Amino acid sequence: MQSNSKVISSVRLFRTSPHPCSYKEEQQAATVFVDPDLVVDKTLNSKLSELGYRRSGAHLYRPDCDFCSACISCRIPVDEFKLKRRYRRILNKNKDLHVEERTDLTCQASYDLYRRYIDTRHRDGDMYPASKEQFEAFIKTKTVDTRFFLYFAGNDLVAVSVTDFLEQGLSAVYTFFDPDLAHRSLGKYVILWQAQHCRNLNLPYLFLGYWIKGCEKMQYKSEFRPLELLIDGSWLRLK
Repeated sequence: MQSNSKVISSVRLFRTSPHPCSYKEEQQAATVFVDPDLVVDKTLNSKLSELGYRRSGAHLYRPDCDFCSACISCRIPVDEFKLKRRYRRILNKNKDLHVEERTDLTCQASYDLYRRYIDTRHRDGDMYPASKEQFEAFIKTKTVDTRFFLYFAGNDLVAVSVTDFLEQGLSAVYTFFDPDLAHRSLGKYVILWQAQHCRNLNLPYLFLGYWIKGCEKMQYKSEFRPLELLIDGSWLRLK
């Protein structure tokens, strides 16, 4: 099997011009992304995930800022993850939910939920306001190994997770949920559910994307322990 370094050396990469950072005010960011004409299969997605890349719509990318390295890839080693009391409470609050796995996201309810989520929870972000075009490009664009998990309370769609299947785990690409159901802690519930799904599939890791120390929006990720961070090319435990 090819090493990760050999795989990346055979892939064309492009770098964006500096642009305003989404997480740090008055700071410029840059991104390296994989050739968008390249077909992203499970092997490529898996190896690039090990190297800190992340999928967003049709693009596999990683931050490549000139003066900042705050964005750090993180993942949960699910076999060692322990359910704290507060996580058990979240699971109990949502034990009435049932989950459906789909290969496409075609129902109108999913877009309506996405629009409400973005327009309520992310009014200060660059994704506001939500649009159909954005939903098609960012959420519905997929790889062969992408699955959409829909979470229902009765007949009501309350959450959707976009998940890539990797050789070594699952990658939680994006999750959106009903902003009016704060008491359910649906964002954390979906992580707990995906971690359990990894165990059911005998997959060792749940990849959670990027974590930034001190960033309030990403603080929830560091609450899941143990958590591994990709630092200087090695996966290390967050202390």
